[in-house]
Amino acid sequence: MRTIDEVLKSKINGMHYGNRLLLPFCAEILKVSIEDDLIMDFSTEQDDAEYNINDEFTEIYFHKYKSLEEVVTKYEVIKMIVVESGSDLFNFNDHRKVSIDILPNHIAEIKEIEDDQIFID
Repeated sequence: MRTIDEVLKSKINGMHYGNRLLLPFCAEILKVSIEDDLIMDFSTEQDDAEYNINDEFTEIYFHKYKSLEEVVTKYEVIKMIVVESGSDLFNFNDHRKVSIDILPNHIAEIKEIEDDQIFID
């Protein structure tokens, strides 16, 4: 299983297919900012999004959108707050802010959001 640090340092990309986003690390997702939506509830009661942590990756389904590539333009990114599996969810130092750039050919480029970049907290 890859760590978030390994993915960021080695510039390992994720993938996207339609409304599905695959991240090459395992993590709990606390918050997602996509287009004009801020998603913080991934329960079965909500229709916005759901995610699954698999052995080697995390997959997210954005039910509100048919295609991420159509929604997230080249001037926008998906922003997330994630906590790597095995880390302390309640320790704010373990919360990581990442951006996902949806590129052609099913590539999802993952970058860390620096402290000076705007993120809706």
